Amino acid sequence: MLTRQQSLTLHVIRDQLAREGHAPTLAEIGTALGLCSKGAVHRLVQVLVDKGYLERGEGWRALRLTGQVAPLSLPLLGRIAAGQPIEAIPGRDTLNLADFFLGPDRFALHVQGDSMVEAGILDGDTVIVQQRDRAEDGDIVVALIDGDNATLKRIKHRRDGGVTLIPANAALQAVTYSGARVTVQGIVVGLLRGYR
Repeated sequence: MLTRQQSLTLHVIRDQLAREGHAPTLAEIGTALGLCSKGAVHRLVQVLVDKGYLERGEGWRALRLTGQVAPLSLPLLGRIAAGQPIEAIPGRDTLNLADFFLGPDRFALHVQGDSMVEAGILDGDTVIVQQRDRAEDGDIVVALIDGDNATLKRIKHRRDGGVTLIPANAALQAVTYSGARVTVQGIVVGLLRGYR
């Protein structure tokens, strides 16, 4: 298993290999990860080499992926109707899951509770969150209240500087806080749900 930072490092390298055809330098990896220390980046890359995810050639730009890297794409075979049936037209493409879910500013959280069911977020789901400290009205956010309690709700900014956190469940009430009590940690950009 990889740590979050190791996974992000692998994603940065994989992304540039796919885009540019060569690996990024240590400085470029550091910039993408927000790390200033080349030594820290070197250690992250070396762990990926040691664990068999990367192979190193002559110089850092010669890094390449090994066969142990799990694929981050699925075959995209076309469209399916969720209403009236549509003509089945076979297609063949791929859906890159990394574009949806990975990035140095993304993290995942398991959802507990039913306050967002009417937004399609159920107890037991996993949300993918883009780390941000600001959100627009209507965004589903991870909000930290009083620096201690985290919650998943829609956000609405009030003219008086307050913040209203709105559940997507008719059985629950919205709660308004002073702006100083609420810190936005990120916004929801994706959702994972297993059916088995």
